[in-house]
Order: sequence, then structure tokens, then C-alpha cells
Amino acid sequence: MTAITRDQVAHLASLAHIEMDNTELESMAAELDVIVNAVQSVSEAPIQDVPPTSHPLPLSNAFRDDVVGQTLTNDEALLNAPDAEDGQFKVPAILDED
Repeated sequence: MTAITRDQVAHLASLAHIEMDNTELESMAAELDVIVNAVQSVSEAPIQDVPPTSHPLPLSNAFRDDVVGQTLTNDEALLNAPDAEDGQFKVPAILDED
């Protein structure tokens, strides 16, 4: 049984101001019909014994403690910087001061 007709596609195309020729209308109707039938087949799946879930796979958060680890010293961080001043990276200005 066809769920989407060529006339329905033509009506939707008209509402959306989309120009479609007869071949495109027939093709789109057939493609939409396949999609509607696929969605309908999913709704026919036996789900009576399947508990509702928010995700198909069991998920758990992988949190860790927020602990400061080994970090670079200020001098180590600036060691290979092209330019530094007063213990900070020095970069060219990108905004005019005018």
C-alpha cells in the first residue's frame, strides 16, 4: 500500500516553493513511501518485554578526582616561546588601539 502519493508530494513541493518535474515527483513519492514503510515496520516490533531506556547501551560516567598533577614551571613553559616578557608570552597586537 502506498502511504505517500505523487499528489501529496506535489502539494508539499508547492507549499515549499520547490519546483519539481513529474519524474522527480514520482521518484520522491516512491522514496518517501519506502521511509514511511520502514518507520511503520519499526513500530510493529514486539517491544512489550523491553523496558524503556534512555540509551540502548548501559552508560556510566567516567569521572576522576580533579587533582593537580605534574605541571610545567613558568620558566619551562616559556623556554621555547618566540618572545616573552615579565614571565608571560608576548604576542603581537591584533587590534588597533584607535
